[in-house]
Amino acid sequence: MRQWRPYFVSGLVEAVGGPALYLLALGLGMGTLVNRNGSAALGGASYVAYIAPALLCAAALQIAFSECSFATFGRIKWRRTLWGITATPITPEIAADAHVMFISTRLTLSAVLYYLVLLVFGVAGGPAGVLMIPIAVLSAMAVGVWILALSATIDDDAAVVFNLVMRFGIVPATLFSASFFPIEQLPWVIRPLAWLSPLWHGNELARDAALGGLSAWRVALHLAVLLALFVAGFVVARHRFRSRLAS
Repeated sequence: MRQWRPYFVSGLVEAVGGPALYLLALGLGMGTLVNRNGSAALGGASYVAYIAPALLCAAALQIAFSECSFATFGRIKWRRTLWGITATPITPEIAADAHVMFISTRLTLSAVLYYLVLLVFGVAGGPAGVLMIPIAVLSAMAVGVWILALSATIDDDAAVVFNLVMRFGIVPATLFSASFFPIEQLPWVIRPLAWLSPLWHGNELARDAALGGLSAWRVALHLAVLLALFVAGFVVARHRFRSRLAS
């Protein structure tokens, strides 16, 4: 948290400015065309209301990727901050726990600001819409913990590795996880790829919190998948931190 203080204000400005621009450009700009020609595919919701929960989850995923990749790798490889920390009685496992806690805290702050922007635009849903905040944090950390494990594993060519993850993981997940259109619009042969995306599970839960429509068993299934991914990745990340920093 102390290292993040110089970026606190800029991070909060980005957390407000980003969603406002996205909602204006996509929701209210392109959304006028979608509302005129394809609102039936969105279950009767306006396009801006449809994409708003997904934009919140996608923004959280972007932040999680940034903090879990280059920022964490830099503390291990370049600045060696984590080597200094673990030279004290703090163990590598505690350092991993702290990273997860910090990133989750930052995600929560950004998600709260994003939610406030959605309120201003009138697309935050009813009282249950506030659940989009923990849903976004969970879906982002379900991916983030695995990137933490990767950061503690690689030693060279970090830029290449993380750029590959971004181009072939984060970006496709954002585009094809029902963020901007229902997955029913995808060819049936590639729909299973969307089902495997943690972001799709988060989008479905966040959209249900804002708009409703999911049955209880589907909510439970999406939540179970995200929790399983997070717990498994958290265990792997702690193990990789121990292997890297205790050597």
